[in-house]
Amino acid sequence: MRYKIVYMGTPHYAREILATLIEAEEMDVRLVITQPDRPVGRKKVLTPPPVKVLAGEEGIEVLQPNRLSDEGIVEAIKAEVPDFIVVAAFGQLLPKAVLDIAPCINLHASLLPQYRGASPVQQSLLNGDKVTGVTSMLMEEGLDTGPILEKRVFEIPENMRLHALMQQLTHDACALTLSTIRNFNGITPEPQNEAEASLCKKIRKSDGEVDFADAELLYNKYRAFEGWPGIFAGNGTKFDEMSLVERDVPHHPFELLGFEEDSAIVGCGKGSVRIGVIQPASKKAVPARAYCIGRGIKVGDSIL
Repeated sequence: MRYKIVYMGTPHYAREILATLIEAEEMDVRLVITQPDRPVGRKKVLTPPPVKVLAGEEGIEVLQPNRLSDEGIVEAIKAEVPDFIVVAAFGQLLPKAVLDIAPCINLHASLLPQYRGASPVQQSLLNGDKVTGVTSMLMEEGLDTGPILEKRVFEIPENMRLHALMQQLTHDACALTLSTIRNFNGITPEPQNEAEASLCKKIRKSDGEVDFADAELLYNKYRAFEGWPGIFAGNGTKFDEMSLVERDVPHHPFELLGFEEDSAIVGCGKGSVRIGVIQPASKKAVPARAYCIGRGIKVGDSIL
């Protein structure tokens, strides 16, 4: 049997799941729905979503509605008579008119009901979780509230950052997609426990501002905000190549405690961190030791 699939997704995570479906012999992706092209970067270059690029390369029809309720979208999905509608990081809630067409399976990058919403992977790192995973669920009209089908669990190494964790969860989501579709008729959906539910919001640039009050929280922000928005002080100074030194010993926030080769050991209200690279606002990034020496910052001084 070949499963007829309508696929909805937008970023790289969704692209990799789509690629897995395309490569699987018994999966027949008939239609792809993704977000409209968006301006990207300082020059605001209109850029297609990764899912659109792959679908175009494979000759699969692509629709890019602002809303799924736009004229003709529901009809286009119905016309494919899909066995499943597979959804991954699509960016829109599905209206009842779509949910009623076929079973809608969502691949969410958390262990639901934990971290419903837009930034589950970052939230897991921000909270210093030891375990995360991917959940396949039957969609309903709420945000990530539908019954759970299957889960894949992953133990997070203490020094793992966003990109590596996202890569791992993407790999797991690809395998989970195939498993859930192939075993769908034998799976009993389990309602989510609302008492355990939590919600995470879209990350904003301002979330990257740090105050060096708590070393462990600071380090978790560094892990979670890899790439964007990064971490930075209120004056715009950015910090990179960070590791956790101690969790509990009290210091003055931003206090230079010493050097280790080209890195600086910097105190927090609670604990301390090792910083390899510092970038003042609107200037080039430099090794932390060179930054301090160049500004005459000595042990006991604030690095800002």
